[in-house]
Amino acid sequence: MPLGGSGGEHGYGEPAAARGGRDEEDPSRSPHPAPLPLLPGLAVIPMASEKEEKKPKDVRQEEDEVPAASFPEDALMEILSRVPCRPLCRFKCVSKEWLALCSYSHTRKMSLQTMSGFFYNDHGCRFHNLSGKGPPMVDPDLSFLRSSYKHFSVTQCSTSLLLCKCWKVPYPKQLGWNSLPKGKTEQFFEWPEADEFDYVVCNPATQEWTLLPPIELLDHLPLFRPGKYFLGFDAATPSRFVVFVPLNSSQTYGLSADMIYSSDTGGWTFTQHNDFSTYPISYLESTFLNNTMHFPTRYSVIVTVDMERKDWSEIKMPRGMTNEYGDVSIGKSQGRLFAWHIKDEGDYQLSIWVLENYDSGKWTLKCTVSCSKLFGRDCRKNYESYSMFAIHPECNLIFLTDNKEKTLSYDMDNQEVHIICATGDFLEGLPYTPSFVEWTSDGH
Repeated sequence: MPLGGSGGEHGYGEPAAARGGRDEEDPSRSPHPAPLPLLPGLAVIPMASEKEEKKPKDVRQEEDEVPAASFPEDALMEILSRVPCRPLCRFKCVSKEWLALCSYSHTRKMSLQTMSGFFYNDHGCRFHNLSGKGPPMVDPDLSFLRSSYKHFSVTQCSTSLLLCKCWKVPYPKQLGWNSLPKGKTEQFFEWPEADEFDYVVCNPATQEWTLLPPIELLDHLPLFRPGKYFLGFDAATPSRFVVFVPLNSSQTYGLSADMIYSSDTGGWTFTQHNDFSTYPISYLESTFLNNTMHFPTRYSVIVTVDMERKDWSEIKMPRGMTNEYGDVSIGKSQGRLFAWHIKDEGDYQLSIWVLENYDSGKWTLKCTVSCSKLFGRDCRKNYESYSMFAIHPECNLIFLTDNKEKTLSYDMDNQEVHIICATGDFLEGLPYTPSFVEWTSDGH
């Protein structure tokens, strides 16, 4: 799949427009060669001069046996723990000693992780690198599930964990473990076992997975039925996760009752709150932040559910932002809640707000930009449709698609646009950040 290169400061795709600048100084023109970089724990061994070569072999050997100064192991591990995953992998090429050091499980678990790409569906689960280059950094086949299941579907990604539906029988006309036929969009296959699946939470980086137990409702809740499953994971506490399931009934509409699963206890807990039964939530998305689930509603408020205290609350959306048609989205970045909306008129203006204070509900307008201009279109065309499907968890970088052929990123700080894909092969996906910390609870 031909994708863009790694242009720009962040290196996320190909720059939409070339930028001028000074050429880098040619090191070959410098009168003095650049010094070798000093790496922690490694001695710099210079090239042997003519005088050194004329020394007796036993003298040179005795000098070579003098141990080089190195960092204490604890200090070296602390330094490496602050190196992101990709540069840490490059360090493995320095020497056998560095290969062993960087492959050490504790070093890998403690190293800083950043967003590496997107999981997306294209007749099976796929992964698109954020850089747009090279093979997928994560195996989208999830082959560690194959011994127990014949087919799977990723329904949600919460930072580093995936929530999957898994079947023990193969999908009809399935071409492989993770490959479906590319038939017509209206083509359907009979599948009697379609409702016979398990919910599984897995970590693609460590290949750990946990089977969620079935929800067993109490006798006094005959009218309720489980709704959509929402996964919650926080990188600050990487050894645990939660799953939130709203309970629907024919008598109440909205968030009135729910089941919460905790990996700490391995079981479900029932909670009920009648004050929110009139708020229909969006079953398309949720945001897990500060151990709290956030759901946008059709009444211009965001309902929050604290997973530990089981407290329900609400946050008013920014002034002028209505969600009557369910077109407001929310997400998290740099530890704060964001909300955005695209006006379906004019030049499709995108407005992005950030919640500055939970107690006061104060929102600040972060950015407004024309989607048509970002995609290089000066005038409105029929059947145009733009979506902002993700925000980078660590910086002011957003990701948009025209839902036809082009996907791009936009830096809200310096207004730079980078093409991620222009072929229509990748239009949108679920942002993923790897985590190598193992779970403390029982799992596979």
